[in-house]
Amino acid sequence: MKRNGIKARAAHYTKVVEWSDEDGCFIGSAPPLIGHCCHGRDEARVYAELCRIVEEWIALLEGDGKALPKALGKEFSGKFVLRLEPALHRRLTARAMATGESLNNFCVRKLAAA
Repeated sequence: MKRNGIKARAAHYTKVVEWSDEDGCFIGSAPPLIGHCCHGRDEARVYAELCRIVEEWIALLEGDGKALPKALGKEFSGKFVLRLEPALHRRLTARAMATGESLNNFCVRKLAAA
């Protein structure tokens, strides 16, 4: 398979580089294709290494005749429904009110920090 064909397919996979306090470095992954697979102190280098690994992973899977997992895609609505116990809903609402935020903003802030 041509290398730039692999590059084109690799571009469809979301690549995540995030800082790990526990490890003291950046860690790269490309779910659902591959989990944590590279790390380092330089974010740009970790991203470049991650892109190379994703391309190699695609080439290996295709070479073995295995189907690629479906990419997460680029379009998300920004909305999802979360079902929780009414008591937790009440506690979250109270905490949001105590901070002067809407429940939505409070939850978004907490989720972003996780």
